[in-house]
Amino acid sequence: MRGGVLTISTKKNEVVTKTLSSFDENINKYIDFVSWSRWNPDLFFDLITPELGGIRLDLDQRVFLRSMSRFISTYGVFPRGYGKTFIECLSMYHTAIFFPDIELTMSAQTKENASELLQAKHREITKFYPLLKDEIVKSQFSRNDAFIEFTSGGTIDVLANHTNSKGQRRKRINIEEAALLNDFLYQEVLEPIPNVPRRTIGKKACIDPEELNGMINFFTTSGYKNSDAFTRCQKMVNAMTNLEGVIVLGASWELGVNYNRGETKSKIMAKKETNSPIHFAQNYCSRWVGSTSGALLNISNLMARRILPTAELKGKKDFEYVICMDIARSDKDSNNKSSIGVLKIIKKNNDIANIDLVFLKNLSNGLNFEGQTIELKRIAKKYNTIAVVIDANGIGKGVLEECLKEHIDPLTGDLLPAWNTINTEDESEIETAPKMVFALVSTGINSDIIVNFVNMVESQKLRLLEKRQNVNYELEDLAFYEEHVAPYLETDEFIDEVANLKLVETKNKKLTVEQVIKSVDKDRYSAVAYGLYYIKNHYEVFDDDDYSFCFMYA
Repeated sequence: MRGGVLTISTKKNEVVTKTLSSFDENINKYIDFVSWSRWNPDLFFDLITPELGGIRLDLDQRVFLRSMSRFISTYGVFPRGYGKTFIECLSMYHTAIFFPDIELTMSAQTKENASELLQAKHREITKFYPLLKDEIVKSQFSRNDAFIEFTSGGTIDVLANHTNSKGQRRKRINIEEAALLNDFLYQEVLEPIPNVPRRTIGKKACIDPEELNGMINFFTTSGYKNSDAFTRCQKMVNAMTNLEGVIVLGASWELGVNYNRGETKSKIMAKKETNSPIHFAQNYCSRWVGSTSGALLNISNLMARRILPTAELKGKKDFEYVICMDIARSDKDSNNKSSIGVLKIIKKNNDIANIDLVFLKNLSNGLNFEGQTIELKRIAKKYNTIAVVIDANGIGKGVLEECLKEHIDPLTGDLLPAWNTINTEDESEIETAPKMVFALVSTGINSDIIVNFVNMVESQKLRLLEKRQNVNYELEDLAFYEEHVAPYLETDEFIDEVANLKLVETKNKKLTVEQVIKSVDKDRYSAVAYGLYYIKNHYEVFDDDDYSFCFMYA
């Protein structure tokens, strides 16, 4: 070959010349460039960064990008505001450009959430790297779907971390909020998605043995130690130390602040003062929290019960409700707060099929016994309440005594009638007071309450409100907050409390629970556990199935 002309000698000594195109003439240079770009994604983006209006990648972002291009699996545990989703999507764009016909997908808790994330990052990426617009054939976004097609034939779309995604096939998958992913869903639905490798688009259409086929990446804020996600992360750390082609990355809020990304240090420190210790540790410090041994239960099983789409602020016809309350009284914000839960009983063939925690509320500190009772009666009035289970230990007797009295609601002026107890000799002076209050004294039965709570979770009878993320609302829209935000946040706190509990065996071979982090309350857990105990033992006999095999403790 000489000067763009290819000379070919035949067997008959004939000389055939063929003029090469510019592409053919420089094919080796293109091969080198593609190889270089695939191996150094950050340098490729440096190459196309505009002089004005672009973004300059920080050192940690470059490591993140290169990890996603060089390892078969990356597990990233990063805090809120770090920018992990931006780098994750940037890597997907890079892959779609340099691997023709590849099919990439991002999954999240719902397709709506995944679509929202991808659409937001698409705007950022094309703004910071406008040359990428020439590589995109089309981009389509809707409320619950997203699709981007590149000139290479590569595509990016979204899926949900849900059984609805079973049977889907892509070449690589990025899993968002991996801390919420239980192992059954991962094994049955998500892991098989990238099973079919990409084929090259040349004449041979072969599978490149050096390509990272079947790539699965995990990205999340940290979760709970006693969860499937934590176990998966631990396994990847071990695989990384054994040089098995995977990598685990992590950072706290300090790394982003060091590069002037996200919120300032002062704002984050202000959140530390107002957030619960568990919430701050997970969302900003990237710490997995809870007990690693002797945990109350596998927290993944409890999170998997978050399937109820709608909170109930009032009762529904033909359903019965049990109100449960754990009682505290303190003028200090640092002390425990009283909690009230609403348990909805779902029957099938006259047996209890499910118990739904449809509403949960923590009362403000500083309320006296009368104020707490009035709030309890307000809530009970909204439902077809068949029983109100009250923690009658110690100071709980103060609320029990108030329940026997009539009250006037100071907000509405309505009469809140007196109640009688179901299981004690305490009686109201009002002769017509209905038997409504079950005064639960946990002394001597605490071990049974704990076992019953675990059995309710493991037998999948207990169901919780779903996890909601990125809910936008105006602070002054109190009604929207109380219906669409507060109950779901309270359920988050309930799971935090359960994850923070570990089992302890007492000297007389009974069970109790202890808090791993002492500053994290357990009042929501206690209220729900009391209500479940009442339903199991005093409301109606469950079916005869024995769930004791589900309960184990170290």
